[in-house]
Amino acid sequence: MKEILLHSCCAPCSSAIIEWMMANAVKPIIFYCNPNIYPETEYLIRKNEITNYAHKLGLTIIDDDYDHESWKKKIDEKSIQMRIDLEKEPERGRRCLECFKIRLLKSAIKCKELGLEEFTTTLASSRWKSLTQITEAGHWAAAKVSNVRFDDRNWRKGGLQERRNQLLRENNFYNQVYCGCEYSIRSKS
Repeated sequence: MKEILLHSCCAPCSSAIIEWMMANAVKPIIFYCNPNIYPETEYLIRKNEITNYAHKLGLTIIDDDYDHESWKKKIDEKSIQMRIDLEKEPERGRRCLECFKIRLLKSAIKCKELGLEEFTTTLASSRWKSLTQITEAGHWAAAKVSNVRFDDRNWRKGGLQERRNQLLRENNFYNQVYCGCEYSIRSKS
């Protein structure tokens, strides 16, 4: 069975992907790396959901630990470099691309540390995210780490979006109403 590192944003987005992988002789090692999520209570709710689901399926899950301040500092530094206020960018704007790069670079590094050759992300299952940005960030991250590849599969296709919604209901998953970062909370207000 092939192993792959699966960067996971939450249980609802992960469930159908995990099911598909397991049905297709792919064993995901789940990497929960989401320092963008705010506040910490939201991070913990999402982490507990995916952790419980992974354990229910007998899968390994690795938590990158919560470091929101480091994430925010990187976004602020990138704002200065780019000479724009990423904080004010809309959903699917340039801030999201930078956020994806932060998380997928950590995923590529973890993939290499574990001796795996390939990683992918559940971010590519969300219709609220730009698939173009996710693909760009994933390939950028893979290029920074030797001997790892990014699987840029569109996890929205093949009935996976519908199956995601079924699994959400069947497992009574907590279903968040914003991407996770404090800037997306503001845009919902």
